Amino acid sequence: MTWQELVTAATTGQVAPGSAGQALGYPALFVLVALGALVPVIPTGALVSTAAVVAFHQQSLPFGVALVVGAAAVAAFVGDIALYWLGRRGVHSRGGSRWLEALRRRASPERLEQARTKLDEHGVLVLVVSRLVPAGRVPVMLACLLAELPLRRFARGDGPACLAWAVTYGLIGILGGSLFSEPWKGVALAVALTLLMSAGPAAWRWAAKTARTRRARTKTAG
Repeated sequence: MTWQELVTAATTGQVAPGSAGQALGYPALFVLVALGALVPVIPTGALVSTAAVVAFHQQSLPFGVALVVGAAAVAAFVGDIALYWLGRRGVHSRGGSRWLEALRRRASPERLEQARTKLDEHGVLVLVVSRLVPAGRVPVMLACLLAELPLRRFARGDGPACLAWAVTYGLIGILGGSLFSEPWKGVALAVALTLLMSAGPAAWRWAAKTARTRRARTKTAG
């Protein structure tokens, strides 16, 4: 499977004819996940689940899926370490850096404060949870940067976090692949589940905030 087919499958839920029988593009998966860790415009979770579905239907269990999970975990780790290193350069520079500013823009003050509190309470273990919670990685990484956590200590927490993330999305791919005989149906289910995992918490927070606002207005009107 080429990188174009992998991206198409992850974004549209369709697998090109015959692509399930081709060799899986592990280097393409690695590059896309690593880039996705640096620039969050690539649906990396959906890519990992898609690759796991394809590996499942190639009947390459357990080695095919294990390679998918391993490549994704290492790529996510490399991307995180690169982004953290770039962010640290901004922390220690008077003029800052565009990478640090980009992290600040992607983390609301409320989420950042929550991340800093959790980092104080649980240390680098919070990185594992942040990787699994949608939109949780950036606030925790920014909290680590502002706390001037050494790169080595950050790496010790980020390694298990990336592995847990890759295993989770790999299992989603196995689930989708096991439920359907046609690869594209498994891919569609895996993509739907990853989108639900990403959008669900945000929708819940929006609904809760809207409910609080309405209650406040009701009390004010009364």
